[in-house]
Amino acid sequence: MDRIKTGITGLDELIQGGIPEGSTVLLAGGAGTCKTIMGTTYLYRGAKEFNEAGLYVTLETNVKNITWNMENFGWDIKPLQDKNLFKVYRLKINPNENVDMQIEAELKAIAKIVKEMGAKRLVVDSTTAFTVWLKDQGQIRSTLYNFTDGLKELGCTTILISETKGGKTDFSAFGVEEFIADAVIALYFTPPHRSIFIRKMRGTDHSKTIHPFDISGEGVTIHPKDEIMWEAIK
Repeated sequence: MDRIKTGITGLDELIQGGIPEGSTVLLAGGAGTCKTIMGTTYLYRGAKEFNEAGLYVTLETNVKNITWNMENFGWDIKPLQDKNLFKVYRLKINPNENVDMQIEAELKAIAKIVKEMGAKRLVVDSTTAFTVWLKDQGQIRSTLYNFTDGLKELGCTTILISETKGGKTDFSAFGVEEFIADAVIALYFTPPHRSIFIRKMRGTDHSKTIHPFDISGEGVTIHPKDEIMWEAIK
């Protein structure tokens, strides 16, 4: 099985060297658990270290904020952008018009960018933003299913970010994403400690325990040899 190295320090050691190529990974966690930082690290390291183009699709964040946050880590992303190895795209959805039709159009736009870049990596941040456009839970689940299913056809190895309530067993915002995804990674923040738990990853003999991680000037550093008791997560 071909695998995509995440480039996130310590993570690949927990997942047999990387994410199965072409799979969709749900990265879930409450507010402040560093989901966006981990997603951007995946794209930056992919472009910088492995020369693999990556696209960051945001549903709710100002595009300039994404690049600004990356530059705060001392990452020189301008050369990567110039080489078409990194790009940020913001979904354009008008809640007063047919949302499903707009999402279908946006998927085509994303597919066009992926093809033009030759992108192998994709991050979508975040599924929780669907509540801005859709209020009915049934419609949210249906639209989200169609959206994530459409992403699978792009051939990228995708990280799908989902903001949860932060509970131990909260692995998605709507109870749909975790069943569509090929892998689920949960992030926790019990101040001052941060931790990561790989809930599932198809075709992978992954770690079954919780591991601590830190945020530094280099980005995310996971400590694969250290473990945290489940009872310590609040």
